[in-house]
Amino acid sequence: MVSLERPTPMLATPRGDPGTGTVSTSRPGFGHPPAADRILIVRLGALGDVVRTLPAVHALRALYPGAHLTWLVEPASAGVVESAGFIDETFVFPRRDLVGFLRAADGLSLLRSLAGIVGRLRRRRFDLALDFHGILKSGVLTRLSGAPRRVGFDRSTAREFADLFVNQRVRLPGVRISRYERNAALVRSLCATFEPEIPVLPMLQPSALAVARLTARLRVSKRQGIRGFILIHPGSSAGARHKRYSPLAWAEVIRELASQGDPVWLVAGPNRHERHLVDEILRMTGDAAVAAPETRSFDDLLALVVRAGVFVSSDSGPLHGASLAGVPVVQLIGPTDPIQNAPWRGSRHVQIRIPLPCSPCRRGCEDAACMRAIPPRRVVEEIRALRDGGSPGGLRSAKSP
Repeated sequence: MVSLERPTPMLATPRGDPGTGTVSTSRPGFGHPPAADRILIVRLGALGDVVRTLPAVHALRALYPGAHLTWLVEPASAGVVESAGFIDETFVFPRRDLVGFLRAADGLSLLRSLAGIVGRLRRRRFDLALDFHGILKSGVLTRLSGAPRRVGFDRSTAREFADLFVNQRVRLPGVRISRYERNAALVRSLCATFEPEIPVLPMLQPSALAVARLTARLRVSKRQGIRGFILIHPGSSAGARHKRYSPLAWAEVIRELASQGDPVWLVAGPNRHERHLVDEILRMTGDAAVAAPETRSFDDLLALVVRAGVFVSSDSGPLHGASLAGVPVVQLIGPTDPIQNAPWRGSRHVQIRIPLPCSPCRRGCEDAACMRAIPPRRVVEEIRALRDGGSPGGLRSAKSP
């Protein structure tokens, strides 16, 4: 696993009334956490980013064991929050409804809906709010929550002037750190002496209802007793196709695994592009792999993931979810930063990448040379090593054959 020293966040701390202004200091946090009985967490989306906020919120729970934690999140990622057992309340931000009002030029309905959201937030009388998202929308919602102390990133990290809406600003060190460490910096800023323990996995668990649904579906195909299979998620969000490993390469990986008797299942996310991708790979591999039951929610996906022996994917939200569910993961990474996007440091994981001069580029390209250069043979080797417990995990730089 990638080893990182814990960086010390630098703060801009409140002066006088927490809502009146800020002043930059180099003081790394406070000796004791500020009193707070009701805390708002703001991380609206996307799925992978919400997952990677969970360890920080778990630490927040340890710092405030008796506080009521409310998480403001969009519908697409609400299932992640609901699958964590240490959040008291999920407050769903109705993004789709608001966008619909905006597109229909229905200003009155938009204003009424926004006023209702703000009213519901303020009635909770939050003492503390943390903006893990760091964009204009999250900053405005954090400010409108009414919390007197609002913690967020400073201008070097926040985007769209989100730093203007918080009054305790955290300045990250000038080195690359993982998204997990970045989120943890907000919590550490609340108390200089606080050092959270690495939580015992799993941090995410499926509901009993999701497990029952999956068992019923597997019983139909007489697969309800199968566990320890290799679960491959070849997809990504529609806007991140450049992060995908090619169908041809996946087919080669699957055929090699199947030749040694390893059971392989393919899982798709909820969008149709991923389902088409799974179908394409299955056509290439015949009976070397099977399609996993359809997952219609994050809860359904978790119920499937916890049965797997190894989860394999590119840099994707489901992979980060699998790592927090305690399942060993193999991450194929190319255009995105391998340190910033590393799996949770407390998980068993391996990253495979080719250190090309253009990687990481953080954007799409038609060539995707960094993903094409990963040898399928090496992917197979790392899957088997991790499954058999023979690999300590870490970042692997694979060489093309």
